[in-house]
Amino acid sequence: MTFDDEEEEIVLYQSSRERQAYDDQATLYAIILATEHLERSYARDAITNQEYTTECNKLISQFRLAEKAALKDGMTTETFMEVYEMDCPRATERLLRMGVPEPIRQGGANDSSAGVAVTVAETVQHFITTMDAVKLEQRAVDELQPLLSDLMESLTRLPETPNDFEPNRKVKHWLQKLNMMRAVDEIDEDDSRQLYHDLDSAYAHFTRYLKRA
Repeated sequence: MTFDDEEEEIVLYQSSRERQAYDDQATLYAIILATEHLERSYARDAITNQEYTTECNKLISQFRLAEKAALKDGMTTETFMEVYEMDCPRATERLLRMGVPEPIRQGGANDSSAGVAVTVAETVQHFITTMDAVKLEQRAVDELQPLLSDLMESLTRLPETPNDFEPNRKVKHWLQKLNMMRAVDEIDEDDSRQLYHDLDSAYAHFTRYLKRA
């Protein structure tokens, strides 16, 4: 073989499905790494509590979606990190054990309202997770219904919300709609756009409610 010979191309995948699997794993890898860097920045006091909490909530929500998409055949996040030699102890603690940003977790020691703070954080995560799923064009009933159910359950645990609380009403509407469909059914593009719009509106109402509370 001479230097003029054409180099052989390395093929990583044979189909679009295999390519998507690689993309999903790359996304999970990036989220774990980003969480590790965020935790280190927070430990060095390089970012504010608000900046940290906002980004941490977002990463936790994205992690839940990415983990579900990337891990197949019984693989866990721990084994995934071992296979790819990821030394990310802070990310492991935050994503797999704590599940909430550090300021909220620390508040549980002496703050009687810590339970409410955790519920609020979980509700934010469920909103982001569900909206990201719709944005990623997940349309199957058996994909969307569990996300909406988790969001609804979290919303109903919030104390002192009005009976006609708009986020509850909109999420309940979509749960009822999906309950009328089979698990293998999918919503169409128009419904997907409307669902995202309703979730975005409900999330905006939810955040305004928190500011007034």
